[in-house]
Amino acid sequence: MAETLSAHEKLALIYENLQEVLKADIIEDVIIKQNRPLVIYWGTATTGRPHCGYFVAIIKLAHFLRAGCRIKILLADIHGFLDNLKAPIELVKFRAEYYRFVITSLLKAVNVPIDRLEFVLGSSYQLSAEYTMDLFRLSSVVTEHDAKKAGAEVVKQVANATLSGLIYPLMQALDEEYLGVDAQFGGVDQRKIFALAAEQLPKINYKERAHLMNPMVPGLAGGKMSSSDPDSKIDLLDSPEVVKKKLKKAYAVPKEVEGNGIVSFVEYVLLPVSALKDGKGRFIIERREGEGEPLVYEDINTLKEDYKADRLTPQLLKSGVTNALSALLEPIQADFQASQDWQAVEKKAYPAPETKKKEKKVKDKGSKHPGAAKGVEAQPDGHVEGEGKTQVDLGSGAESAMDKLDIKTNGEVEERNKQHGVLALGQARYLE
Repeated sequence: MAETLSAHEKLALIYENLQEVLKADIIEDVIIKQNRPLVIYWGTATTGRPHCGYFVAIIKLAHFLRAGCRIKILLADIHGFLDNLKAPIELVKFRAEYYRFVITSLLKAVNVPIDRLEFVLGSSYQLSAEYTMDLFRLSSVVTEHDAKKAGAEVVKQVANATLSGLIYPLMQALDEEYLGVDAQFGGVDQRKIFALAAEQLPKINYKERAHLMNPMVPGLAGGKMSSSDPDSKIDLLDSPEVVKKKLKKAYAVPKEVEGNGIVSFVEYVLLPVSALKDGKGRFIIERREGEGEPLVYEDINTLKEDYKADRLTPQLLKSGVTNALSALLEPIQADFQASQDWQAVEKKAYPAPETKKKEKKVKDKGSKHPGAAKGVEAQPDGHVEGEGKTQVDLGSGAESAMDKLDIKTNGEVEERNKQHGVLALGQARYLE
């Protein structure tokens, strides 16, 4: 298809549905003046399971491929480890393989050839001496403030952050040079890292690149779609029943399109996928018998107007998205079921959490004597230790023990009894 497109048609396809482009002149110079394929890289940290939000990026990769671009997908295993240990180092290799299977299947599902697609594992070059030295050079010109600011929307923010969060954006900038690309693509949440790369790479004698940014699509709960929040996303391997259940609970206020993740999913995934498959985007909502003809939308603006006017209700919208999404996931899930290698990697990449057996606590029955001191432990030689020691310790000799227990000697007992006119039991017997 790319061979039949003019330079301006290629540019229109590259820019379609993007929120922002930095240094578009670099892209236009490559496409129009140099008349060669634009080389773009998209990086994804291999952490949680890829979800349906990945379709947004995949659609743009499909547009780039249709426009004749060469795509390098960076499976950023080292980045996944650096981002607050999101991916344990023991699992990153398996997760990178899992991502390779998923992304390939996603592109096949939207009917895009992948002969100009290349996967690159981050650790295949990021551990080299040359890369490490360049990372040191870059760290010598970037301030701690700028590095922290650049990663603020991408790197997980915690109270007592580690230095790895500062290294992350520097590596992402440096990857542009080591992957040999003209442009980097990502979500608009990466804008600060892109700005850092554009500003700092020339300081270590590497050229500035263009940057292409997708909008951030709201999740099902209304916020950002995230692998770590199960309520905000639908897994690519979720069954139709699970998809229906999750969409039924999804955030969709009647008549409101802003922040509506379901409307956004139609705009940035379902309509573009349909256009890639048959050349014309179309989203169809079947209605029950007696409720009228199916609703057919060929552009997002008409759908939004109907939703605002309540002609398209949240229930109808959810029903249509459920059917369309289940159909979109079907070939991906079929690929998974047909591939023993993919299934084996999935188990290694995301092992089931171990169920910990509850340890039976031994009940402290104490001394069984009312009023016994707490926090006291008897030692093998008979003496005691603990915070209540002074209450129960009888000393080291008989006399000190008798004093402690207030035990009287025979003479002391007789003297006391005389004072009170009482005879001891033994004395009474002798007088008899």
